[in-house]
Amino acid sequence: MKSIAFTKMHGAGNDYIYLDFITGTPSSDGFLTPDDIPALCPVMSPRHTSVGSDGMVGICPAEDPENDARMRMFNADGSESAMCGNAIRCVAKYLYDRGIVNKETMRIETGAGVKKLALTVENGVCTRVCADMGIAETDPAKVPVIGYDAPVIGRDCVLGGEKYRAVMLSMGNPHCVIFTDDPDAVDLEEIGPRIENDPQFPERVNAEFVRVLGRNELQMRVWERGSGETYACGTGTCASAAAAVLCGYCPYGEPVTVHLRGGDLVITVTDDLRVTMEGGASTVYDGVYYL
Repeated sequence: MKSIAFTKMHGAGNDYIYLDFITGTPSSDGFLTPDDIPALCPVMSPRHTSVGSDGMVGICPAEDPENDARMRMFNADGSESAMCGNAIRCVAKYLYDRGIVNKETMRIETGAGVKKLALTVENGVCTRVCADMGIAETDPAKVPVIGYDAPVIGRDCVLGGEKYRAVMLSMGNPHCVIFTDDPDAVDLEEIGPRIENDPQFPERVNAEFVRVLGRNELQMRVWERGSGETYACGTGTCASAAAAVLCGYCPYGEPVTVHLRGGDLVITVTDDLRVTMEGGASTVYDGVYYL
């Protein structure tokens, strides 16, 4: 019987199944590749009847020898995303804790470019990671979103058949941030899929509902394209903080704590819209899945 070795990890409750392609192939027959992950996601990601996760991540050798590794991230439905902030922190922890990369600063390749990470290590174990997440892009063509000739920042928009005041931006993948007085009251199971699949987003979109709690504090719920509601979304948290700064709710250059269903992340947005994200990363268990 074919088996697959994996590691379950999470960042702020955003949990993924990690497959290690650096130290060898994870499968018992030796033929599994990262390109096989999309077919595994619908099999291994369902909760209750399988491992259960928000998706799967391949930890792969770097294509450029100046970098330490490459991350390929897939949603629960098997669709590939360019970037995941919570997943990349876990990749850095995996590489350090397993002795694969013996450095407290790393460069990891993603579909959204090379990301630089700084690790906090306590008693030989990585406990937190700060990631340079790059620039928040507001150009509609880069989000991408169609039908707008200027950045969508606090504009009234019809999304999924409803009118919202939204901010649309990219953190390597597309986000639509909507500010609300009570994210917990949003029927995310109903409105999330409608916004995700709105035709004005040619690559679908992640939808964030955000409440401003103070100058340096936000609350967020997220509907992730291809996965549904998750306990956290790293790029979505970065997008929400960037949107709050652009709308004048939060300051440039100061840490903003964002409360998510799975925990807190700390985001800083500079005046050129460069975003850094700091948060924990946890290993849950190693396992073997039998096909």
